[in-house]
Amino acid sequence: MDMEIESCEPIDMEESTPNPAHREPPSIRRLDEAVVNRIAAGEVIQRPVSAVKELIENSIDAGSTSISVLVKDGGLKLIQVSDDGHGIRYEDLPILCERHTTSKLSKFEDLLSIKSMGFRGEALASMTYVGHVTVTTITKGQLHGYRATYKDGVMENEPKACAAVKGTQIMIENLFYNMAARRKSLQNSADDYPKIVDLICRFAIHHTNVNFSCRKHGAARADVNSVATSSRLDAIRSVYGVSVAQNLLSIEASDDDPSNSVFEMDGFISNSNYAAKKITMVLFINDRLVECGALKRAIEIIYAATLPKASKPFIYMSIKLPPEHIDVNVHPTKREVSLLNQEVIIEKIQSVLESKLRNSNESRTFQEQRVDSSSVSISMSKDSQNHRSSSGLKSQKVPVRKMVRTDSQDPAGRLHAYLQVKPSSQLQGTSSLASVRSSIRQRRNPRETADLTSIQELTREIDSSCHSELLDIVGNCSYIGMADDVFALLQHNTHLYLANVVNLSKELMYQQVLRRFAHFSAIQLSDPAPLPDLIMLALKEQDLDSEGNENDDLKEKIAEMNTELIKQRAEMLEEYFGIYVDQNGNLSRLPIVLDQYTPDMDRVPELILCLGNDVNWDDEKICFQTIAAAIGNFYAFNPPLLPNPSGDGLQFYKKVPSTTSEDGNASGSADDSKEEEIEQELLSEAESAWSQREWSIQHVLFPSMRLFLKPPTSMATNGTFVKVASLEKLYKIFERC
Repeated sequence: MDMEIESCEPIDMEESTPNPAHREPPSIRRLDEAVVNRIAAGEVIQRPVSAVKELIENSIDAGSTSISVLVKDGGLKLIQVSDDGHGIRYEDLPILCERHTTSKLSKFEDLLSIKSMGFRGEALASMTYVGHVTVTTITKGQLHGYRATYKDGVMENEPKACAAVKGTQIMIENLFYNMAARRKSLQNSADDYPKIVDLICRFAIHHTNVNFSCRKHGAARADVNSVATSSRLDAIRSVYGVSVAQNLLSIEASDDDPSNSVFEMDGFISNSNYAAKKITMVLFINDRLVECGALKRAIEIIYAATLPKASKPFIYMSIKLPPEHIDVNVHPTKREVSLLNQEVIIEKIQSVLESKLRNSNESRTFQEQRVDSSSVSISMSKDSQNHRSSSGLKSQKVPVRKMVRTDSQDPAGRLHAYLQVKPSSQLQGTSSLASVRSSIRQRRNPRETADLTSIQELTREIDSSCHSELLDIVGNCSYIGMADDVFALLQHNTHLYLANVVNLSKELMYQQVLRRFAHFSAIQLSDPAPLPDLIMLALKEQDLDSEGNENDDLKEKIAEMNTELIKQRAEMLEEYFGIYVDQNGNLSRLPIVLDQYTPDMDRVPELILCLGNDVNWDDEKICFQTIAAAIGNFYAFNPPLLPNPSGDGLQFYKKVPSTTSEDGNASGSADDSKEEEIEQELLSEAESAWSQREWSIQHVLFPSMRLFLKPPTSMATNGTFVKVASLEKLYKIFERC
């Protein structure tokens, strides 16, 4: 069959597709008022807890002394807030839920002195656009109340007379009934009821003159039931429990300098005994419940080293400022405010809080859980095994991590707990765990970013060479004790490691020097030390370790040359590294690399000699790197110069036997006591130095490592970490026995 195929002409794409360049711009139209109101309502009432907050603030503005909240289905089905305030006048009911109708202000200037919680007149109107609102109210002197229903900002019918108790009751039903996406997302998410309970708890501890209650619809008991009290601490105890209230410290701060800041702050902060996994911060500014991210971050920085890593603080603060110093109109839900001189206020509060923690947290209570030995003991008797199997009971396998130390901050189970250690008078009263941890708040980032390319390159090298597995071990390990003079025993999960504390501390100090570059605090020497004398001491110390002796004239020449070199670089050393050398060549200040830790001053000569001999002053990057390494070596947790008096080291402290007497016999009698054969003063000094070092390793070095150290990949192969045991394997071996 022959078929004719018509030829197809090509389609002109320019004719078929309109050119965007030639397209007419869309016209701008005025949105319908109902659309505008629904958009605004969705911004003000973001979720059920937003509506509860607005209603409670209205009740407080009405002078209520009792506020009760009833919630159904997380607030989507029903929110009912009842109070005993002054009520709403009958004449105001028709415009009650119209947008921008309020009794709080009449002109914009009133915002400068506003003291009420509400002021925009948007909350009730917004609720009527996303839910069905019913208001029942009665004012003082009326025989009966009135009930009115509202929809889309308009009162649907005339108010009806009804029986009512003093105050106002506002009921919202079917919240977000006309916003399908929002309602579905809220139904699929976690119930909003816990958020509502938390909100009411926060109001309850601040407004101590108001009774608050909150319960679910149909529940017999209220989840929150606070009674008005004159004591803030009693309110916290009633709402958050005794365990929170007993671990709180009262705090106050203020400033009345008009040129700087004017404010008053009082509140409560948790001490180091408080433990929680999530921070609780209740902040009221001029009696308004708000959030302040900058203040919260400042407080978290202080607590980062004071509390265990897994614990977060409890904070309640009430800040009062002149109304003209605060802008309350910066957030749709009034969740945030803007303060005049906010940075100054935060800095002063941070300083007072840090001082309070340092002075008050002198002790810490640890809750120890003891495992019954019968639950983990391994029976080697066949009869006992037969008895268990005959009774039908299976021995429960206890995970290894449950039998060993797993909390990297908990001292229970460390080696020193099983040793009899004589208390050191030097440690008592001078430094405590709480005060030291409070001081280990080194800046994660300097106050100003170092703008030198060489420093940026060195810090990037630290980040790029960080070993991820070692970082996890360092950040989550548990310190057990010192295995010898150099290695500490650590546990990470179910593995035991030996860690070289000298190598770890050198790397930590090196990294901290680069992080604190040009922002060092200083250690002031009581007497300036001449550089030539220090270098001569270091050179003589080197002679003790070598077989040959240098000529004294040569040593003096080396000391003179190095002194002149360091004097020429004195300005740079002071500006960038906090090392101050005067024009006469005297050392008077050294940098503080790790707060609350003083390095071994016997190693200062070695530091000065390294600055003269080992630093390459011609290349900027290498210069900074070698200086940082020298300071890191100086600050490292090296063993004290005196031998360890424990074990065999005790022999170094025995007195040298006296010369023989005239008759050729030893002058010492056989019944001399052991104490008389030992240099007690030297021994006491050595014991103090070694115990101080171990204390600092446990309470200063390891908390700092968890926060700041980024272990380089070289530590995985150079013997800094040595895995010595796997507790899971040991447990399996015991099981087979």
